[in-house]
Amino acid sequence: MYGNFWENLRNAFKHSDNSLYKLIAINILVFFVVLVFRVFMTIGGLGSVYSTILSYLMMPASLPRLAVQPWSIFTYMFLHEGIFHILFNMLFLYWFGQLIHQFLGSRKLANLYILGGLAGALFYVIIYNLAPYFSQSIDSSLMLGASAGVFAIVVGAATLSPNTTFFLLLLGPVKIKYIAIFYVILSFANSAGANAGGELAHLGGALIGYLYIIQLRKGIDWGIPVQKVGIFFEDLFSRRKSKVKVSYRKAKTGSGGFSPFKKPSRSTPTQVASDEATQEEIDKILDKIADRGYEALDKEEKRKLFEFSKK
Repeated sequence: MYGNFWENLRNAFKHSDNSLYKLIAINILVFFVVLVFRVFMTIGGLGSVYSTILSYLMMPASLPRLAVQPWSIFTYMFLHEGIFHILFNMLFLYWFGQLIHQFLGSRKLANLYILGGLAGALFYVIIYNLAPYFSQSIDSSLMLGASAGVFAIVVGAATLSPNTTFFLLLLGPVKIKYIAIFYVILSFANSAGANAGGELAHLGGALIGYLYIIQLRKGIDWGIPVQKVGIFFEDLFSRRKSKVKVSYRKAKTGSGGFSPFKKPSRSTPTQVASDEATQEEIDKILDKIADRGYEALDKEEKRKLFEFSKK
């Protein structure tokens, strides 16, 4: 991370090691695009068209419908319509995501969010198609929101560092394991209520968050396939990397003049020492962040990364 929240959010796509802010930025951007689209379509008397279009981006419980809109298993996890829905999701993503980023690095944070979203969608579809309680509502059930991915990060952080303490308004210091347990129990209690699909997705995300950390401790990273896809698209859309500049100059000497430099051999330029990081150094630093998190960097590595990011 390179500055305060708003600076990091504004520059989310200028750095390669801050998936936390990329995820928040994508969710916020999609929210405002949907908001503007909804307002204009509604004013124009096309509210039903808006609803139809949005439904093709939401996660259906119906397997036949999912078969004709398979992309929705990804798009649903970045969609929000209500302001409080996205607000609380992004707050939880930010608070708990910082812990995942610090301990595991940027890539594993993104892996966990995507895996949580996929697990939430899978859990939602399976339960809706197997449980008799939902048999009458399968065809009409649609889901949207980042909650499953966020729950994966919340439970993953609580599994990784259960005794980390958050200071909550009115409650004071609370260990994050108790926060995670409370919200998992709450989702389970509401899984037969009005928002049953969303609550089931929360449980699927929470389960993958726990299992991901347990498997990671055994040296097994379930997020590698997700990571490879992410790297592919990064390489596909990333801008050409800036070339590192190396400056040269010749030491000037005159008749009777004084030069602080040693006289170079004829026609040989003298290279000026520079504390600019090379691309190779930056790549090593980014790899270190991906493996161990930003806090694993020493002061000099952080300085080089910050200076390089300003180019």
